[in-house]
Amino acid sequence: MLPLNGVKVLDLSKVLAGPLCAQSLGDLGADVIKIEPPGVGDDARAWTPKYGDESASFLAVNHNKKSLAIDLKAKQGQEIFHRLARNADVIIQGFGSGTARRLGVDYETLKAIVPDVVYCEISGYGRDGPMGSEPGYDVMLQAFSGMISSIGQAGGECARVSFSPVDLGTGMHAVSGILAALLHKKNSGQGSYVEVSLLDTAMGYMGYMAHNYWASGRVPTPMGTSHPSLCPYQTFATLDGSLMLGVGNDRLWQKFCSSADLGPYMADPRFATNAARVKNFAQTCALVEERLRTRGTEEWISILRAAGVPVSPIQTLAEALNHEQVKSRNIVVKSAHATLGEVSHIAYPVTFNKQPRGVKSAAPTLGQHSQEVLLQAGYDQSEIERFLSQGVIAQYEGK
Repeated sequence: MLPLNGVKVLDLSKVLAGPLCAQSLGDLGADVIKIEPPGVGDDARAWTPKYGDESASFLAVNHNKKSLAIDLKAKQGQEIFHRLARNADVIIQGFGSGTARRLGVDYETLKAIVPDVVYCEISGYGRDGPMGSEPGYDVMLQAFSGMISSIGQAGGECARVSFSPVDLGTGMHAVSGILAALLHKKNSGQGSYVEVSLLDTAMGYMGYMAHNYWASGRVPTPMGTSHPSLCPYQTFATLDGSLMLGVGNDRLWQKFCSSADLGPYMADPRFATNAARVKNFAQTCALVEERLRTRGTEEWISILRAAGVPVSPIQTLAEALNHEQVKSRNIVVKSAHATLGEVSHIAYPVTFNKQPRGVKSAAPTLGQHSQEVLLQAGYDQSEIERFLSQGVIAQYEGK
């Protein structure tokens, strides 16, 4: 099942948010053409670490695409893009303020060419407001939104979230917005301007914390792995390591106490309810950790899982990737890359009708499909050769 089979996407974006969005549309069956400038391509192509000459970060968010290297600063390059746009259903761009208009790929220009286009614009702070022209970077929005101020060890320095959640979340929001716009187009025949920003995503992540602040008047501060509204709900030391414990309600507290030989504390008014445990936060955590330090991590995980208490080891990424549960879900899939051979990917996190996950194609090399795309668009070989000689397009030499 490929629900977007036949949908044509032009991806003008770079780095993480837009490319992840376009990759996800490709996972859902869309035909995605990635538009990149000749010579350097997407900025992420230069990021380390690399497999040979190919960036690992680029490979992570650009599979299921064809690459067309085209100079949009050249009039002929813009004319080629406009020709491609006439057959496109979706266009994604994340240029800085004013750049899309200068390159002739802004919404107003393309709507005049393709009235029913679904056009998705990705920006840092949104296109209006006093910061509408500011560039957007994941870490800046983590800082701006209050996210960083709430992360880290209590009493210690703040920390950024390591995996760029604002970029990745914005890409996911772009997918949902585009899918809704495509449904609207199917029902009404009308296109849409879909706008997402890193600011909107970051503030959305802070939504329930904002409600907690409005209700309590307390500004969130770093709490390590603990939770301001649940207790015990954090990492605890064991005899030989540590584990993550998630006692999310009073029923689970009863189960935890029963399995951890803390029966007398099940009905103790200091701990019997979550509200009481949060009120007596330090005392609750000290009680739990004192008990957990009596046995090793694996033994506690076995005991608590058997009792139905949420618990997890603190794994490294390598341990998670090699875990049997991850393998059984077929989360890691493989494809053939033009220069690297077989490469691994994290699969799209949605399946349909229990169909196996997979990737149609690995991330393209820069300009790998330039001639192919232009031939399909109706250009003849002599025109393509002229574009190549003039530097209007570039082609990967190996294909």
